[in-house]
Amino acid sequence: MSGTGVTTRFAPSPTGDIHIGNARTALFSALLARRHGGRFLLRIEDTDRERSRAEHVGALIEDLRWLGLRWDAGPGCGPKGADTVYFQSNRGALYQRYFEDLAAREFAYPCFCTPADLERERTRQRGDAQAPRYSGRCRGLTAGERRERLEREPAALRFAVAGTGTLGFDDLVRGPQTFRVADIGDFVIRRSDGTPAFFFSNAIDDALMNVTHVLRGEDHLANTPRQIMILRALGLPVPHYGHLGLVVDEHGAPLSKRRGDVSLRALRARGYLADAVVNYLARLGRSGIDEGLRDLDDLARGFEEHALARGPARFDERQLHHWQRQALQKIDAAGLWGWLDEETRARVPADQREAFLRMVRGNMSDPVAARQLAHILFSDVFDMAEDAQRAIDTAAERFFCRAVDAVDQCGTDFACLRRVLMDSTGLRGHALFAPLRAAVTGGLEGPEMAQLLPMMGAQRVRERLLRRCHG
Repeated sequence: MSGTGVTTRFAPSPTGDIHIGNARTALFSALLARRHGGRFLLRIEDTDRERSRAEHVGALIEDLRWLGLRWDAGPGCGPKGADTVYFQSNRGALYQRYFEDLAAREFAYPCFCTPADLERERTRQRGDAQAPRYSGRCRGLTAGERRERLEREPAALRFAVAGTGTLGFDDLVRGPQTFRVADIGDFVIRRSDGTPAFFFSNAIDDALMNVTHVLRGEDHLANTPRQIMILRALGLPVPHYGHLGLVVDEHGAPLSKRRGDVSLRALRARGYLADAVVNYLARLGRSGIDEGLRDLDDLARGFEEHALARGPARFDERQLHHWQRQALQKIDAAGLWGWLDEETRARVPADQREAFLRMVRGNMSDPVAARQLAHILFSDVFDMAEDAQRAIDTAAERFFCRAVDAVDQCGTDFACLRRVLMDSTGLRGHALFAPLRAAVTGGLEGPEMAQLLPMMGAQRVRERLLRRCHG
């Protein structure tokens, strides 16, 4: 593979927030280009007039930049206005020229069949145990019949599939692929409303933008032989195609924007760091990456499209959580402080900031948990979990009174406090630690008490225990 000649692209439709599956395709495409010193393009496929939104374009650009991806051409690159060529909605006249070229050379013909006509045809074919495909009945109309009907009714434009035999290509991910030409049937390349079919404009733009390698989901595999036919008929270059196994949810269903599945925007809002998401996605359906957080250059150096998984990759937030913890260990103090929300930063005393950040780095994975921790440490009022309340209710009142005495003797030295409380109550293990933690923090889990108590201060700890001592 020639490094200087490799060009990849990510071509989303701006119909919603990009989900994890979309983001992985963008990442793999960027890594492939970077691996070979090539170019990575961003193209907006906004020919769906009803569902495409300008706000979705801005959101996806923001999401991709947050992820750390940079494109060499596309929206936001170059002089103002130069990126309009990377929006398909601006390329209608170009597509029309290719439609006319195909029709003039009888590679395409108008089709007047209505959706009802096509459905009746498919029903009949299924009844005859045949694979549904277009019969080609409009293909046999004479030039005069076509002109006469075009004057009074709309028509789609179909590509005339020629010949028999097979069409094959070597998939970058899945290896050799072969399709029977007879099974494909004449297919629509321009809808009756004049808009291009997805795979037509997609193929034309890949060829004209010199895209050499296309990575995309396996749901596009059936489009590939059609696109190859179109490009060959027009004498345009055919890129190398690679089809990834889809990212699926816990039930095995492919992720979808329409269902509102996990999006980059939602993960950002929940406080996931870009490094965590990148490292998780880089391993989702790809093996052979060393453990440990990697930057994009490291991930690109080891990227091999042939090693990508052919089967579905299951989204597992527990694994993403693992990489979040790794990313939080790596981020510097300023970055970690900025990751916290405004309420948390306002609550943490200046002289406790460093200690608080150490505690967050070692124990928290999202800003909400950090906010709750700050509330527990530095607020006079805090929430009580149900299991924590049960632990308090099962403990005798004298336990908390003895705990107050232990604080008076030991302050926030937890080793001393534990020893005194064990001697005075005779309690050990869970029976001692559960009600103590519950009364002080409102929960049964969290950072070590030896870390928590000094940050809270003896007075706050004593006051919380005293409330339980007096019932």
